[in-house]
Amino acid sequence: MSIPEIPTPDDRTPENPGSKPPARETGAWAAADPSAALSIRGLTKWYGDKVAVDAIDLDVPTGSFYGLVGPNGAGKTTTLSMSTGLLRPNAGQVLIHGIDLWRNLTEAKRQIGVLADGVKLFDRLTGEQLVTYSGLLSGMDRQTAGERVADLLQLLDLEEAAGTLVVDYSAGMTKKVAIACALVHAPRLLVLDEPFESVDPVSAANIRHLLEGYVASGGTVIVSSHSMDLVQRMCDHVAIINAGRVVAAGTTDDVRAGSTLEDRFVELVGGRTHGEGPAWLRIS
Repeated sequence: MSIPEIPTPDDRTPENPGSKPPARETGAWAAADPSAALSIRGLTKWYGDKVAVDAIDLDVPTGSFYGLVGPNGAGKTTTLSMSTGLLRPNAGQVLIHGIDLWRNLTEAKRQIGVLADGVKLFDRLTGEQLVTYSGLLSGMDRQTAGERVADLLQLLDLEEAAGTLVVDYSAGMTKKVAIACALVHAPRLLVLDEPFESVDPVSAANIRHLLEGYVASGGTVIVSSHSMDLVQRMCDHVAIINAGRVVAAGTTDDVRAGSTLEDRFVELVGGRTHGEGPAWLRIS
């Protein structure tokens, strides 16, 4: 099945109903970086009159542990969905290790492991069946899939729940089995949207250790999280997104500029309120 062309900025015309211009025109894109694990240019998404992602440019270096942070509604999940083939952009280019995602969708997706926010799992399978199914869908043989599934279930402390239906898992267990599905085919790029949400501290530490080993071996991880402290401790690079635009990106030390990442984040996106609150809320 052929994939329709995504318009470039020069293709967007009033006569084309799918070519409404974003709030911020950028002209021609700068060349994407084919050496990056993920390189996006002019990435744009709108819903009616609302621009959710506004011509974002971003490069994620190969071998980096990259944090993506922003307030609620900033466009993080939309950006990640468009960057992993889950949501079609209105305009823009995405390269995954030099492969144009929206022109070579199947080839590019082989390079990616995704933990997406809000995507339903086949939860009437057991945990072992679900991860095995994910491995078989990626093209590996059953023996290899079985060996990898056993390793992942052990690493993520899911061995005892391997035969339990995923629909009966807790929120934290569901998150862990979804991470196993993202890892089973050994992708070169791992994109995780809120991977530690609902996960207990011990499991979170095990997942961090697993991801750090993956990056040390040459893999690349992109993590979206609201925990500034976690991102500052884990990630060597970070981008801050606000109102659909990248407001800062680079190494974590450069972005936080001598402050904590949380303070720098609040400084860039605003919204902090001051004061003690209304009088009726003060107990004494």
